[in-house]
Amino acid sequence: MKISRVFLYDEPSVPEIEINNLAKFIQETLGMQVEVRKSFFEYFKSDKNTAYELASFRIFNPYSPFEKHKPTEEEINFEEESFTNTSISNNIILYDGFELQKFLGKIIPQEELLPHNFHLVFTTRLTCTYDYEDYRYHGRTVICSNPSIVSTTGIIEAPAKPREYYISMYQSMPQGLNLDALKEQFKGRFLEYHDKNLSRVVRGYTLQTIFYYLTGEPFCDSKDCVLNNAHWQEDLLHAQIELGKLCDTHQKILKSIKNHE
Repeated sequence: MKISRVFLYDEPSVPEIEINNLAKFIQETLGMQVEVRKSFFEYFKSDKNTAYELASFRIFNPYSPFEKHKPTEEEINFEEESFTNTSISNNIILYDGFELQKFLGKIIPQEELLPHNFHLVFTTRLTCTYDYEDYRYHGRTVICSNPSIVSTTGIIEAPAKPREYYISMYQSMPQGLNLDALKEQFKGRFLEYHDKNLSRVVRGYTLQTIFYYLTGEPFCDSKDCVLNNAHWQEDLLHAQIELGKLCDTHQKILKSIKNHE
């Protein structure tokens, strides 16, 4: 398996992705050709039927496995508006990530879904998957396949903030919760929306999706590798910002990928 071309679908409401710089990073790091496109649903000229399907993937009971939802007219209109105004879709609405990923694959023309073409979609929609170990949905940053999804909302919301943050939050509730003051207290220990570090963070998640497609193993056990599946924001910042590199094992795999190309 090899990738000769990567298609990147932008999320214009999150310019911190720096999509053109990301394309250059992929070209230089992996030696692959990259094509940058508009946001996915704008590029493929989506319509009301598309909006209906998207709305049907919403999750209303996080403690129950996926059941397709029959959307209301308001939900359909919301999704349709989001095609050209992607900033509205960063409301914390939960979507089943696997259902969304399969749907994206149906929209991409078959001639573009050849094995050597890799599609990566950035979205503000919060992708989630159901975990049968604790019987609930969890927010996910990436849904790995082809196409793959990187949720910019997931980057912020899926990895947990420091334990002290939640302790302070619960302790302050009786007196009235001031989230702005709380965030200021722990500033720098987690990512925020439109964070200046997002451009570097998405590089690591992009590598996770590509490594998964090529090797079947997207994550690394080492917290010192950008392929680490961080469950805590501080681990994410450590791997992606403080170090920002592959571990020795994955560096060797990267070398073999480039040689194979």
